[in-house]
Amino acid sequence: MRARIYRPAKTAMQSGMAKTRKWVLDYEPEEARSIDPLMGYTSSGDMRSQVRLSFDSREEAVAYAEKHNIPYDIYAPKPRRPKLKAYADNFKFGRMGQWTH
Repeated sequence: MRARIYRPAKTAMQSGMAKTRKWVLDYEPEEARSIDPLMGYTSSGDMRSQVRLSFDSREEAVAYAEKHNIPYDIYAPKPRRPKLKAYADNFKFGRMGQWTH
């Protein structure tokens, strides 16, 4: 079973960068999830899909995978490009759209 090593992206629901500093090792699913016909729950017989390990650095995650003979793929994080905004831009002359208050 193959593993993925990556740094998780920032969630869209928060502006902070919590839980994005550590590297994560988790397993790719071996089998598809099945739907229970009675209750509608999704289930899988793949127990490794529940394992998610976090490490302080990429080298630690790679060392763990190599020590336990786990084949892995590394996904590098994309650089973040923040949009710089100023509060004064809301009131500038010639801004796009009307200011309605």
